[in-house]
Amino acid sequence: MSMHYLGVMRGTGRLAGSDGKGFGPADYDLDGYLMPTGKVVASGELRMSAEALSLAIGRNDLRLFTEGRGVLTVRFSSNRHKPHEQAAHIDVTDGLPAAKKWRH
Repeated sequence: MSMHYLGVMRGTGRLAGSDGKGFGPADYDLDGYLMPTGKVVASGELRMSAEALSLAIGRNDLRLFTEGRGVLTVRFSSNRHKPHEQAAHIDVTDGLPAAKKWRH
C-alpha cells in the first residue's frame, strides 16, 4: 500500500517555539498525504522574513499557529539556510486535519 495524496493547504500564521519565542508571521503552502498507517502528514514551503528563518532553522520545537486551523507541529527539512532566503521546506507531523477534510 502506498501513500495517498490528499490535496493542498495554504494560509498564514505565526511561527513560534515551545518556549513561547515568536519568530513572526509566515505563509505556508503544504501538500497533504495519507500514509498507509492512517496518519496524515504534509510537506511544503514556509515563507517568512530571512532573519526570522535564520533564527528558527535548526530548532526542533516549532509550532505554526494558523489562521483558523489550529496549531501545526513543524520541522525544517534541512538545517542549511542562506541568510537572504525567505523560504524553506518544512515537514508537518502533527495538528493536521483529518484526511476527509482536505481539499482535493
